[in-house]
Amino acid sequence: MFVLSQIEHNLPMPPHLLNRPLVDAIKAELERLLLDKVVANLGLCVSVYDILSVEGGFIFPGEGCSTYKVSFRLLMFRPFIGEVLVGKISGYDEKGLQVSLDFFSDICIPGHLMQFGTVRGEDGRWALKTEDGDELHLDTDDEIRFLVSSIKYPPIPVEQKEDDKPFAPMQINGSIKGDGLGLLAWWAAGEEEGEEEEEGEEEEEEEQ
Repeated sequence: MFVLSQIEHNLPMPPHLLNRPLVDAIKAELERLLLDKVVANLGLCVSVYDILSVEGGFIFPGEGCSTYKVSFRLLMFRPFIGEVLVGKISGYDEKGLQVSLDFFSDICIPGHLMQFGTVRGEDGRWALKTEDGDELHLDTDDEIRFLVSSIKYPPIPVEQKEDDKPFAPMQINGSIKGDGLGLLAWWAAGEEEGEEEEEGEEEEEEEQ
């Protein structure tokens, strides 16, 4: 889910930062530029991990700041395809569920990637219809386990209408098709029963 990415960048340093130790000043400027930002094809920047090298310090004609060639590593949030994550349902619409990981919220679980038998009710909520006729609703704030099915880095739109959703530079699609996926509450009872059965078998073996 988290990876280190090495980057080399020509970084102009604002003069007001140059009264600090150089590495500290560079790290502060990189954090200002990159922290909580999405870098295309790399993911969401969580932190500046370390500074590997610093070269230069040249002042180019017409500029009032010095520029350094900096090699550094960023800690990025970039889950791999097929990775299983746990988040909370933050909303829903006709397309599917919106899921949040607290620090990242552009996650969607579309209707066609939900468990077989999941439908959208008249009240707008999605629910899994069981063989017994029960409806297991997927409500806001429910914890949900999903599999990452795709990650997209869409291009920045040239124009955006007022009623359009805010642009998301990184979009994750998830799937809850499969055993163990879906609301954690669905599987909690079964896991507890399995643990109780294992404990019972161990006790029987000890008695023998």
